[in-house]
Amino acid sequence: MSYLSSNKAQLTLPPLSLYIHVPWCVRKCPYCDFNSHKAEAVLPEQSYVDALLQDLASELPLVQGRKLHSIFIGGGTPSLLTPAAYQRLFAGLRDQLDFSCDRPDDIEITMEANPGTFEQERFDSFRAIGINRLSIGVQSFHDKCLQALGRIHSSSEAIRAMAMARKAGFDNINLDLMHGLPHQNEQMAMADLQQAIELAPNHLSWYQLTIEPNTMFWNKPPTLPEDETLWSIQEQGVALLAEHGFRQYEISAYSQNGRQSQHNLNYWRFGDFIGIGAGAHGKLTNLQTGEITRNWKTRQPEAYLNAAQLIGKEKPFQAGQQLLTKAELPLEFMMNALRLHDGVAAELYEQRTGLALDEIVTTLEKVRSLELLTGDRARIQPTPQGSLFLNVLLEQFCA
Repeated sequence: MSYLSSNKAQLTLPPLSLYIHVPWCVRKCPYCDFNSHKAEAVLPEQSYVDALLQDLASELPLVQGRKLHSIFIGGGTPSLLTPAAYQRLFAGLRDQLDFSCDRPDDIEITMEANPGTFEQERFDSFRAIGINRLSIGVQSFHDKCLQALGRIHSSSEAIRAMAMARKAGFDNINLDLMHGLPHQNEQMAMADLQQAIELAPNHLSWYQLTIEPNTMFWNKPPTLPEDETLWSIQEQGVALLAEHGFRQYEISAYSQNGRQSQHNLNYWRFGDFIGIGAGAHGKLTNLQTGEITRNWKTRQPEAYLNAAQLIGKEKPFQAGQQLLTKAELPLEFMMNALRLHDGVAAELYEQRTGLALDEIVTTLEKVRSLELLTGDRARIQPTPQGSLFLNVLLEQFCA
């Protein structure tokens, strides 16, 4: 099935990013619903790098001639892999992909890291390889909260990790911080945020703990702060961040001027991305057919590694694929774009979906009348109320 726009809308190729998933952690946290698995004593990292590059090669026919916009290495705990593994991986990436840069630091390359895995020499090597942005999973600076979350690091290790990252030459750092934690009150949440600000990151991902299905917390829920406390934490936190120059540009993302995550912005602007690694997801646009597809890879690390042995199979790592239909595209686009506080230019809807904006104009006017979108018709931008009631806003775009 294909659906080239019959109206004035013109589908265009968006920026292309690469997501790499490393599925191992020292310990599975009780709140985590990501595809992560407890690491064995010795990781099969050489075999995994080989599989990643083979996985990438199977995707290349769909992205020939396209430059790479950004790379994000997520997990799991990507910093568990050795510098030697990343040296081999990046040599292979550069052989297969056109990096969109003249200098190494012109492309944003992010690695997630756990403070409990920081070693100075290791992170010196990561920086030398070309990784230029870190996202450090601090979560809290209170040891009692960290223990309740099942984290392997302490507050002092989190602070030390930031110093080690700076010493290694990283000047683009995100701190990942949660609030609404077990044993946490307003004062503790604000102290966490104040400590994070004092460490002078360029970006903060600050969000409320939620209890997700298929997690240990789902089966044995902890006692969390009351809704009134959660709302007070949110209000105080946003004000404190703004006071220190951190602008909220997405639901849980706050950055200093010009330091937004370029990789995540590509997601939220409905860009394209290749996903490689166990359980990784991807989204690609085909201008020839007018089709936009999502795909996902085999989740279990052992099964993913075994797929590398399936010589002759066209896409041995792919577990599934979904062609986004014309009816599904409006919601797919809005689920991403409306997370951004500034929204997107209205014309981006036509460029990224190939659908005419006229086809959803009735819905747009309805949500504007409900004061969920701003009155600026050159943009698709949520009002503060629209951001607060995002699910209500998105329901209007369901097929």
